[in-house]
Amino acid sequence: ADEKAEEKAEVKADEKADEKAEEKAEEKPKVAISAKDVSALRKVSGAGMMDCKKALQENGGDVDAAAEWLRKKGLASADKKAGRIAAEGAVGSYIHPGSRLGVLIEVNCETDFVARGDAFKELVADLAMQVAACESVTVVAPEDVDPAFLAQERAIEMGKEDLQSKPENIREKIVEGRMAKRVNEVALLEQPFIKDTDQTVGEVVKAAVAKIGENIKVRRFVKYNLGEGLEKRTEDFAAEVAAATGQVAEPKAEVKTEVE
Repeated sequence: ADEKAEEKAEVKADEKADEKAEEKAEEKPKVAISAKDVSALRKVSGAGMMDCKKALQENGGDVDAAAEWLRKKGLASADKKAGRIAAEGAVGSYIHPGSRLGVLIEVNCETDFVARGDAFKELVADLAMQVAACESVTVVAPEDVDPAFLAQERAIEMGKEDLQSKPENIREKIVEGRMAKRVNEVALLEQPFIKDTDQTVGEVVKAAVAKIGENIKVRRFVKYNLGEGLEKRTEDFAAEVAAATGQVAEPKAEVKTEVE
């Protein structure tokens, strides 16, 4: 029994030695990394100094490649954190100049410490402004779209004249593509980020998760347009000026439109 135990121990020791030898063989040669490159990478990625050094080592000192490497690593890290409970956070707001448009948005994180931080506050402010800028956006994510709305839109697309002459399977593929595009148009996380259109809002949130180190969720938002849903009295420009100056405006010429 003792001999068998010793044999097993020796086998394990040999296996570990082989693994270490393989790891050393796979190690990349050290690349001279300058403080200037580290600083440049930190500026574009927002990552820590040690992460930037490692990224530059992994990519032969190429700042652009290192930034992409960090981005992918960050997205993978964000995906791992996605299942963690995020019950803290903040309600942010945006009021457009002139006070005719306003947005409230709730964004959650894991701790109140992060919620009080500048990075999180900036993210919330950017997201509120994003909602205000996207007229068609009505939901946070594609999965939040009302199934009844999807069914209605799908029926409309299937009935369009330009598809009637096509085979059923082709029609299905075309409609699926159109529906995916329609869903993305109304989902906040799928929109191009207003500060960097090369990224989607969802990618910006994931990058924030990687940078801050906590799960972050955009929970809900509401948008208010002044007078939305109300009947408005319309006046011509001359009448508005006259009303403001106390004068009587000349009556506006009536325009008749023939109905065919």
